[in-house]
Amino acid sequence: MATLRQVQITFDCEEPERVAQFWCEALGYVAQGSTACVDPTGAGPRLYFQRVPEGKVVKNRVHLDVRAGTGLVGAERLAALEAECARLIPLGATRGRLLLADEDNESCLNMQDIEGNEFCLD
Repeated sequence: MATLRQVQITFDCEEPERVAQFWCEALGYVAQGSTACVDPTGAGPRLYFQRVPEGKVVKNRVHLDVRAGTGLVGAERLAALEAECARLIPLGATRGRLLLADEDNESCLNMQDIEGNEFCLD
C-alpha cells in the first residue's frame, strides 16, 4: 500500500511576501509567517513562496485552477468567472484569455498573479 503524502506548492518569486499576500487574499488562505499561506480549514495544500534571483521567462508547466465556477454551466458559469476576475484584478491579477466551453471542457479564464504566474479561473 502506498503512503499518503501531503503536498506543498512552491512558487519561485522575486518578492515572496507580496506574492504570498496576493494568494492569501485570492484563496481565502491565512499567512503562515511572511512567505507561506495555509488553508484555514486544513483541506488545501500549503503554498510556499521562495525568493529566486532570476525572473520568470517562460510559461508555467504547472498552474493552479481556482475553482470559481464549479458545478455551473453556460452563462451562469461565465458570470461567476467574470465576478471572480473582477475581485482579483484590484489585488494585482492580470486578466488573460477567456476559453469558451467545447465538447471536452467547460469555460475557463486564464489569469496571471502579480509576478506573472499563470492560473485559471475554472
